[in-house]
Amino acid sequence: MENPVKEQVKKIPNRPGVYIYRNASGEVIYVGKAKSLRKRVQNYFHSPRALPFNVRYLIDEIASLEFIITGSEMEALILECNLIKKHRPKYNINLKDDKKYPFIAITINDSYPRVFFTRKIVRDGPLYFGPFTSARAVRRTIKSIQTLFPIRNCKGPRPGKSASTPCLNFHLERCLAPCVGEVREEEYRRMIDQVILFLKGRHQDLIQHFERRMWDYSRQEDFEKADRVRDQSTALKHMIEEKKISQDEEMD
Repeated sequence: MENPVKEQVKKIPNRPGVYIYRNASGEVIYVGKAKSLRKRVQNYFHSPRALPFNVRYLIDEIASLEFIITGSEMEALILECNLIKKHRPKYNINLKDDKKYPFIAITINDSYPRVFFTRKIVRDGPLYFGPFTSARAVRRTIKSIQTLFPIRNCKGPRPGKSASTPCLNFHLERCLAPCVGEVREEEYRRMIDQVILFLKGRHQDLIQHFERRMWDYSRQEDFEKADRVRDQSTALKHMIEEKKISQDEEMD
């Protein structure tokens, strides 16, 4: 028997949003989000035999469909999270246990801010980026930031531990060692501003900034710093290209 929702799918707009499946009793049984509602929902009914068994059971139980259009995929993600927590649909495995989406936090109120993974939001606390759907992607992004920018990764509002010497990261050129005064607060803050540009996706602005600094250092004949900034710019360009290749492969 053909699912009664199948005809309704054709009328769904090609917009970001949230879709809600209900059973014959009107109970919400699944909530999902999509960059394109039409494409995502069509996937459920296109080739049901190719889907996993749990998804087939879901399709058999669907009696009605609702959708909510949002302004962006991020808004859809947040709405999806709230609806799952409200209705607790039986076919939603993720987020059903009140587990929150991951964020990237920057402790901008610290003299020497740090960047870290968190699922907890504190009012008047760090600057947050997210929410993200994948904890692995968040950790990968933080690792990329630490590759590009020699920021501290020690915990707490103040850098360093009790020792009076910098940690191994300083000797590996992965940290500027604010714990022993190797970098001024103003210079470190400028680097955090660059991290924020990176997280906002303003990569071209950041590359232009790197190139200006590289030429400034070259004119000052500070070639060691010029080389360091050139390496940052090259690493960022490689990251952008790898991300583009990955996105192209996902679309194939």
